Amino acid sequence: MTSTFSGIEIGKRAVAAHQQGINTTGHNLSNVSTEGYSRQRVEFSPFEPLYLPGLNREETPGQIGQGTVVERIERIRDQLLDQRIIAEASGEGYWGARDPYLRMIEQAYLEVGENSIRSKMDAFWDSWQELSLYPGDTPQRIAVVERGKTMIDGIRDRFNALRGLQDMVEEDVRLTVERVNDLSRQIAGLNNDIQKIRAQGDNPNDLLDRRDLLVDKLSSIVSVTVDQRDPDEFMVYTGGRVLVQGRIGRQFDLERGIDTDGFSRVVWEDTGDELQIHRQRDHHSGSLGALLELRDGTIREEIQALDSVTMNFIDMVNEIHRSAYGLNGTTGNDFFSEYPFVTNVAGNYDRDGDGAYDSSYVFRINGTNALESRAQIGLEGVITLSGAAGNVEVPYYPTDMVVDVVNRINNSGAEVTARINREGHLSLKGTPSANRDNPDFVIRHIEDSGYFLTGYAGLLNEPGAEGAYDWGGPDAVEGLTGGALDYAVAPVAHPAGWIEVNPALLRDSSSVAAGFGENGRSANPGNGEAALAIAALRNTAVMVGQLRTFDDYFADAVGRIGILGEQSGRSLETQNLTMKQLRDMRESISGVNMDEELAAMIKYQHGYAAAARFITTVNSLLDTIINRMGV
Repeated sequence: MTSTFSGIEIGKRAVAAHQQGINTTGHNLSNVSTEGYSRQRVEFSPFEPLYLPGLNREETPGQIGQGTVVERIERIRDQLLDQRIIAEASGEGYWGARDPYLRMIEQAYLEVGENSIRSKMDAFWDSWQELSLYPGDTPQRIAVVERGKTMIDGIRDRFNALRGLQDMVEEDVRLTVERVNDLSRQIAGLNNDIQKIRAQGDNPNDLLDRRDLLVDKLSSIVSVTVDQRDPDEFMVYTGGRVLVQGRIGRQFDLERGIDTDGFSRVVWEDTGDELQIHRQRDHHSGSLGALLELRDGTIREEIQALDSVTMNFIDMVNEIHRSAYGLNGTTGNDFFSEYPFVTNVAGNYDRDGDGAYDSSYVFRINGTNALESRAQIGLEGVITLSGAAGNVEVPYYPTDMVVDVVNRINNSGAEVTARINREGHLSLKGTPSANRDNPDFVIRHIEDSGYFLTGYAGLLNEPGAEGAYDWGGPDAVEGLTGGALDYAVAPVAHPAGWIEVNPALLRDSSSVAAGFGENGRSANPGNGEAALAIAALRNTAVMVGQLRTFDDYFADAVGRIGILGEQSGRSLETQNLTMKQLRDMRESISGVNMDEELAAMIKYQHGYAAAARFITTVNSLLDTIINRMGV
C-alpha cells in the first residue's frame, strides 16, 4: 500500500534530479572555452512505480508513480562526423607541415641577378670564351680560376641551404615521433580509466572528450582509423598496424644506418619494422608523412639534381681539360678536383662490412669505338639497364641511328644515361638513385642481347647475360672491353658539397689548359681549341638524361619548385576550408551554446522550486495529520 510519507520521497527525488540538471548546466557553462569539450545533457526518467505486475499486488487503480530520477548524463556527439574529421585531419596536417618548408626551398632558389648560380656559371663560360681568344695570356687564366671559384661558392651555398633544410626536417621528425609516442601513451591511459568507470555503470564523459581530442591531434600527425566495436578495447590503427589497443600504447623509435645518409628511419619500437607511410590520391599521411616525404623525397631529389648537374659538369670540363695543355706545357690535369668513393682502382667496395669486397662502384663507362651519331646501326637487340624499381629494357632496331639509341636510353627511366663524348665514344653514366638503399652515381647493371654495346660500341666483351656488367660483385670492370682507361670510379656522395678547383691550378694558373696538342707534342701557345671546347659546353646538348643543357637544369629547377609551392599553398587553403566546415558542423552539434544553457538553467530552476514547493505542501499535510488531529 502507499506510504504516508511517499510524497516526501517523490519531492526529494525531484529536487535531487533538478539539482543535478543545474549542476550539469553549470559544468557546460564553465567549459564553454575548453578545447574538445562536448556539451552534456541530463536525461530524466520516471522512478520505478509501486505495484509491479504480480498475483500479490494490492487492488488499487493503476500503478502509483514515485517521481523522477537522473537516468544518465549524456554527452552530445556525432560519431560519423567525428570519423570524417579524423579522416580529413591527416590532410590538414600533411599540407600544414609541407607548405612552410616548400616556402623555404623557394627562398633557397630565389637568387637575383649576378648572385644566381646561373649567372655565375655564365661568367665561367665567358671566361673560357675569353681565354680561347687569348690562349697565351695569364690574366685570362686567372679569370677562369677565379670565376670557377665563384661559381663553386654558389653551388655550395645552394647545397648547404638544401642540406640545412633536410637537417631541420630531421629534427622535426624526431619531435613529431616523440609527440606520437606521448599521445599513444595518453590514449592508452585514458582507455584504462574509461574501462574502469564504465565497469561501475557510469558515463566517463569528460574522459571520452579528452580521448577524442587526443585522437584528433594524433590524426593530424599520422593517418589513423579508429575501431570502437568493442567498448572495452578502443583501438587505433596506423600504417596497417595497431598503434593503440585498449590499455596498450605502442611506440615508435628512430633508427639510423649507413644507408640513410645520416638520417633516421621511423620504426616500430617492439619489432624494429620500418613504419610504412604511403600517401595516395585523396588520402594523406599526416604531418609525419609530409616530413618524411620532404626529407627523403622532395629535398633529397633537389639535392640529387644539384649533385647530378655538378658531377656531370665536373666530369665534362675535366674530360676536355685533362687532354689539353697548359701554358707551361703540363697536361693530364683536372680543372676540378674529383674525390672517388673508394680508393680501389677497380671500384671494389665492401658493402656489407664483412672485410671482403662484394661490390663494384663505377660511375662512368666509355666504349672504345668511335661512333657517328647519325649513322644507322643495322643491329637489333635489347639493352638492359638498372632502374629505380628493377631493370629497364631498351630495344634497338636496324633502322635506328646511334642518336636514336642514345635518346631512347635517356628517356627510358633507367638510372643509367648515355651520351656521345668529344671523341665520338659512347659514354654511359650512373645517376642519383631514387631508392635510398642504392648508392648514387653507381652503374648497377648493363647488358645487351645483341651487339650494339659489344662489337659496335666496344663497351662489353660479350652479348647476353654472360657478358653483362653487374655491380653485385668485385672486379666487375674485367667484363668491359676498354680496360682501366675507359671507366671512372663513383665519387664521394654529394659532389655539390665538396666541389673545388684543382689546388695545382690555384698555385700556378699557367697550368690551366687552353689548347690541344698534336702527335704527342704540347699545344702551341696560340692554340685555344680546348678553351673553346669547354666554353661550348654551355649550350651544347651534353647533359645526360632529359635535361639536354646546363641551362635546362636551372630553368627546370626554378619552375619545378614554383609549381610545388603553388600546389602546396592551394591544397593547404582547400584543406583548411574543409576542416573549418567540418569543425563548425561539430561545434553546432557538440559545442556549448550560452543561450541554450541559460534557458535550460531556468527550466531546472523552476523544476527545483516546484519540487521544493511540493515538499512544503506534503509537509503541511503531514503536520495536519500528526499535530492537529485530536486522538
